[in-house]
Amino acid sequence: MLIPLLVEFIYDEENKIFLSSASITAFIGVLLILTNLEENKKLNLQQAFLLTTLSWLSIAIFGCIPFLFSSINLSVVDAFFESMSGITTTGSTIITNLENTPKSILIWRAILQWLGGIGVIVMAITILPLLNIGGMQLFRMKSSDTTEKILPKTREITISISIIYLSLTFACGVSYWLTGMNIFDSIAHSMTTIATGGFSTYGESIGYFNNPKIEVVSIIFIILGSIPFIAYLKFIKGEKKTFLKDKQIKGLIYILITSILLIFLYLIISNREYNVLENFRISTFNVVSILSGTGYVTADFSSWGKFPLIFFLFLMFIGGCAGSTTCGIKIFRFQILGYFIINQIKKLVYPRGIFSIKYNDEKISNTFIYSIITFIFLYFFIFFILAAILSINGLDFVTAISGSASAISNVGPGLGETIGPNGNFSNLPNFSKLSLSLGMLLGRLELFAVLVLFFPSFWKN
Repeated sequence: MLIPLLVEFIYDEENKIFLSSASITAFIGVLLILTNLEENKKLNLQQAFLLTTLSWLSIAIFGCIPFLFSSINLSVVDAFFESMSGITTTGSTIITNLENTPKSILIWRAILQWLGGIGVIVMAITILPLLNIGGMQLFRMKSSDTTEKILPKTREITISISIIYLSLTFACGVSYWLTGMNIFDSIAHSMTTIATGGFSTYGESIGYFNNPKIEVVSIIFIILGSIPFIAYLKFIKGEKKTFLKDKQIKGLIYILITSILLIFLYLIISNREYNVLENFRISTFNVVSILSGTGYVTADFSSWGKFPLIFFLFLMFIGGCAGSTTCGIKIFRFQILGYFIINQIKKLVYPRGIFSIKYNDEKISNTFIYSIITFIFLYFFIFFILAAILSINGLDFVTAISGSASAISNVGPGLGETIGPNGNFSNLPNFSKLSLSLGMLLGRLELFAVLVLFFPSFWKN
């Protein structure tokens, strides 16, 4: 909170809200330290997962304090929703007039997303693989399979990832500045781009700048943020061909190319007012933004017709790569599920045949596949429950379905007039906002990291 405090002084903002906010958080933090000085800091598996969930929740709670103190007059529910949307890198917003919002609040929103981005990378590589549910064990780092090594291994990996993450953020910020953004906008957007979060300093998002060069920079760094950071670590350690060999990265590229071509052809056939080059530019940017869960927009795709709405909803569910800042079910799960379906068909043709599945040269067991199927089923089950809750609360079909998808997939904007690219979530009932906030937390922590805490057997084992 000291960074937004500095921004308050630079832009001479009257209400020094971050001094009060920082004082409150520092006071409570010091109390917690003083009351736990003699505690054993070694974490077991159960405590590691409890710490993970409570960390996200507590940051969302303390992160909403500046919104409550600011001049934008958000209620407690609205402030919590905005903060949760930030730390989970969702990008859904309550604030209706971003252009007149204090600069310190705008940079705080960006910082929340930036912290959420690096947090989920570290969690995906070090903590989630230990649970062995949902297929995340595929991304276990060497020597990270024992609970005794959680903290030292996490610390080591965090340092390496932080250097990569900071370098990409700095490069993105400089690129934005060189292509036309002012210094403040380039810093704010660089943090939300690398985090694939999507918070902008303008209501029109990246479309405000109407600058093809800025959009190209955004596309490049969104893709760089969507690549598994474990691949960056392997590259640094000498595996120079890791980006070419990784099946998840290949899958990301194939899906992007196919999706861009589909939307591009649709826009040409449907006789939109754009020329061919503009169609390709708009298609590329919005597909990259939606698939990665960034949520930046350059055009109101909700007015393009029915097909883009259904297709973008489909892309929301797919999401990006595991171990990156992106969201959704993740590409590797769909790839392994595809291999499993093909093998089942082969077994019908060759009943006595023995077929194994390999992913990145690692043999995939049936138990592993069943865990992925369970995750996908639970993902859609929670999606439908969340959509039902929203509809019971009075929201129309499109808003309920897309709002549920955008929350659990951490995408940002939904579909339709209310929460679409040109709308926001401010007009939703408070109960809907709280329900969506829970959906954001579940989606960001891969469902099981939260749900497992409610099983008594997890604590007994």
